[in-house]
Order: sequence, then C-alpha cells, then structure tokens
Amino acid sequence: MTGSRVKLPENAGDDPVSGSALALQPEALAAFNQLYGTLWSRGVLDHPSKEVARLRNARKTNCVFCKNVRFSQARSDGLEESQVEHIRDGYEGSDLSARQKLILRYTDVFLDDPHAVDASLKQAMRDEFSAEEIVELTAGLALFMGFSKIAVSLGGMPESLPTFEMPTPA
Repeated sequence: MTGSRVKLPENAGDDPVSGSALALQPEALAAFNQLYGTLWSRGVLDHPSKEVARLRNARKTNCVFCKNVRFSQARSDGLEESQVEHIRDGYEGSDLSARQKLILRYTDVFLDDPHAVDASLKQAMRDEFSAEEIVELTAGLALFMGFSKIAVSLGGMPESLPTFEMPTPA
C-alpha cells in the first residue's frame, strides 16, 4: 500500500468498481454485486428515491465514482439532472419534492447520527413510505455509505470522472 492507495492486482477489471481496491477481494466483490443488484432490481422502493439517497451519500462521503454515476432506471423513471443538482446542503429551499426532501433529511440523519432519528422524522417516514420501503432505503444507505467509504479510504478510484449513465445493477 502506497499512501492511501492500494496496489491493484493485474487481473483487476477495467470499470471503476472491479478496477478498484475491491478487486483484491473478488468473492466479497461478487457478493456485494449480488446484494446491490437485489437491492436495485428486486426492491419495493422506486428507483428515483433510491438514487436520491445514493447521491446524497456520495456527496457527503465525496466518492468521485458515486457522485458522477447515474443509474439508468432512475433516469428512465423521471429523476432529472436538474433535480440531482439540488442534492446538496441547502436542499430544504430547493424545488425538490417533499418526498425527495424527506429522503435527504433521513439520509443526513442516518449518515451523521442515526440516534437522532426522532419521533417527528419517524412519523414523517411512516406517513410517506411503507415499512418495507423504509427497510430497503435504510439497507441501501448502509451499503452506499459502507462501500463508498471503502472506495474513498483505500483509493483505486479515478481522481475525476465526467457524469455518466450506467445500467442499473441487476
């Protein structure tokens, strides 16, 4: 390991995930990809809602890859780049929907201090989402946070990337 960068194996993939430090643990990477695909393709929560939470996590953890990738199904289902631009601090005054703002509020509390999920936030979440959707959103947040922090702390991801669309994990 040189600095914060991990020396990648010669057989590392050529995409940003399989070509990252995660390539050093191919079985864990395969298991993550399966779990991540299940979350995205077999869940009950709509794709734009998951994408809003994923992108907020990306901005808070400053994962270059995560900040710049857009999953195709969220876009197909109506999440526009103009909305993505508001997934930042100060989103409360933006023209995002009340649902999107609630997701961002929940994401911030989850990432900053999960003990701070107070009765008001719990009730707002119950009013907007089913119990199954809340569990899926929360599990997604745990995955987004954990794996973006791996990418940031171990390195191996590109220093910069343009914004690009990729297929939704399956």
